[in-house]
Amino acid sequence: MAETDKTSIGIDFGGTSVKLGVCRGDELLITDEPIPTAQFHGPAALIGEMAARVAKLQKTYPAICAIGVGVPGLVDFDHGFVHELTNVPGWKHVPLKAILGEKTGLPVLVENDANAMTYAEFRHGAARGLKNVIGMTLGTGIGGGLVLDGKMFRGSGFVAGEIGQMSIDYNGKAGHYGNLGALEKYTGNQQIAEHAVLRYSEAGIEKDIADCTPKKIADAAQAGDDIARQIWAEVADWLGTAISSIAWLLNPDAFVIGGGVAQAGDLIFNPLKNKVQSMLSTVVWERLQILPARFSNEAGIIGNAALAADAV
Repeated sequence: MAETDKTSIGIDFGGTSVKLGVCRGDELLITDEPIPTAQFHGPAALIGEMAARVAKLQKTYPAICAIGVGVPGLVDFDHGFVHELTNVPGWKHVPLKAILGEKTGLPVLVENDANAMTYAEFRHGAARGLKNVIGMTLGTGIGGGLVLDGKMFRGSGFVAGEIGQMSIDYNGKAGHYGNLGALEKYTGNQQIAEHAVLRYSEAGIEKDIADCTPKKIADAAQAGDDIARQIWAEVADWLGTAISSIAWLLNPDAFVIGGGVAQAGDLIFNPLKNKVQSMLSTVVWERLQILPARFSNEAGIIGNAALAADAV
């Protein structure tokens, strides 16, 4: 897919704030001050503020041709309809595309946030130039996105890519939807911290959850803590089990992994690669890359802007 010189707006809708930025290709030209979601009661007021911010950005960048909005929830992509945002009160059954489009006069695309991250890495990031890319975000939960044969794959209900709901143990922990062994019940931030508390307790060391965040466990492992290193090896086993299953099913060129947990670097990537290789045939493994994401906090803005620009 060729580079675009189109200028577009990417909007990254989080649980506590909404971030806006103007992009041209992989260049983030400007970001606006985040909009605190708690200051706006209900969708109408918040969408009104988003439209006002867009109008302000248009004065500086009159060539803006489209808006892409990424949300942490289930969306009807075709209609730009948000079914529900679990962390933002009042956001149920919201026709975001129609309302924001009417207020701004611009084409609007509404996407799941993990899909936007994946598209950012596919178009402009770590997986640029590849055709089959699986994106994973490792944070509070586990999100995912699928680019297959150069196109975002969303599934019949636009829910494809929810890797965090995949089972790694059919007798395991119950997921949010009753799915036993759901990956994110093992590898989310909170779950890693809880597992670390248990591992230290078994070794006669008492630690609080606050002392066992992924960042602190990574720091401990870097300092030579054998228990912390073992924790990362176990996390790699869990992630590798899911990644191997996906690789057998889809045979992608690459997995691109971002989010807070991925900041552990080689502590997670080295054992993860070893685990995945041990579960795949050479035919699958020799063409597979497991890559850290290029973009971090700006991935949502860049991905949504790219999706919007490529759609017009």
